[in-house]
Amino acid sequence: MKHRRIPRRRAAVAGAGIAALVAAGVTFQSANASEAPDTPELKTLSALSAGKLASTLDQDLGTDAAGTYYDAKAKSLVVNVLDEAAARLVQEAGARARIVENSLAELKGARTTLKQDATIPGTSWVTDPTTNKIVVTADRTVSAAEWKKLTGVVEELGGTAELQRTKGEFKPFVAGGDAITGGGGRCSLGFNVVKGGEPFFLTAGHCTEGISTWSDSSGTVIGENEASSFPDNDYGLVKYTAEVDHPSEVNLYDGSTQAISGAAEATVGMEVTRSGSTTQVHSGAVTGLDATVNYGNGDIVNGLIQTDVCAEPGDSGGSLFSGSNAIGLTSGGSGDCTSGGETFFQPVTEALSATGTEIG
Repeated sequence: MKHRRIPRRRAAVAGAGIAALVAAGVTFQSANASEAPDTPELKTLSALSAGKLASTLDQDLGTDAAGTYYDAKAKSLVVNVLDEAAARLVQEAGARARIVENSLAELKGARTTLKQDATIPGTSWVTDPTTNKIVVTADRTVSAAEWKKLTGVVEELGGTAELQRTKGEFKPFVAGGDAITGGGGRCSLGFNVVKGGEPFFLTAGHCTEGISTWSDSSGTVIGENEASSFPDNDYGLVKYTAEVDHPSEVNLYDGSTQAISGAAEATVGMEVTRSGSTTQVHSGAVTGLDATVNYGNGDIVNGLIQTDVCAEPGDSGGSLFSGSNAIGLTSGGSGDCTSGGETFFQPVTEALSATGTEIG
């Protein structure tokens, strides 16, 4: 694969831009990007507003777009671009521009190579706009021989990918908010939804693949599966069969709830909160989008949201939200809520679209 390199003049600008960013207290993991000079005043944005602006700029920039993320501290949108002309368009829109080396097409090509040459159980890869690379992660089950193979593939990809280890093991969190049980297993309810005026709820697909009838924590049967998708995706739809309350809210496990009024796309850098029946409520940030995770046994899930929020078995299907907006359904990950780790989520917007349901 050929990789386009930044001309020497652009590289000089990049070095100066990084120094300015460090002086401003903003640190990036990659040294191949810069903030474009003479940046106009930035717009102060919420994560949701930044996501909407990112969608607009992505259409306007076309092939010059190279990824976006939200700077929660500065409350601004950061947009990766390939040249100064694109950077000016971004600046005029009130976002911060970074001139980077790798295009989205090159990053997509790297993902294709990983899929072809490095599909190994216990691995994941995700597009990281903060580094402008594909970050490949291997868990503790990956053998020395498999690690050597991964290293070779990543080295061949040059500056489009990097490899790292995680101490935990990637697995679906089978064992939001409230506990739901069935067939000897326990998961967590994600979000209450409606379809044709009828009440349903969303949870993880790897839960509904193995369990068809669901009960609440008291043992009362409350629902039966309506639809399920795993491992291509990780969502399940359950129809309520009992006369129980089904408010559009998430249990915060402190005697209060968070009302959920809609659904939104995740943005890298977005601050999010997860609720689940094992570890209850934990918060963190979105660290990557369109993640591919190989849980083993042929279970390879695509298009997931990656976060630094912890979770444990039984949290599967639970709610990931930002304010009053539903963001994701807990899929799996590595680590726990004592040592930390990473957790992946099925995007709620995709699940709603596929099942023809609405938050409610």
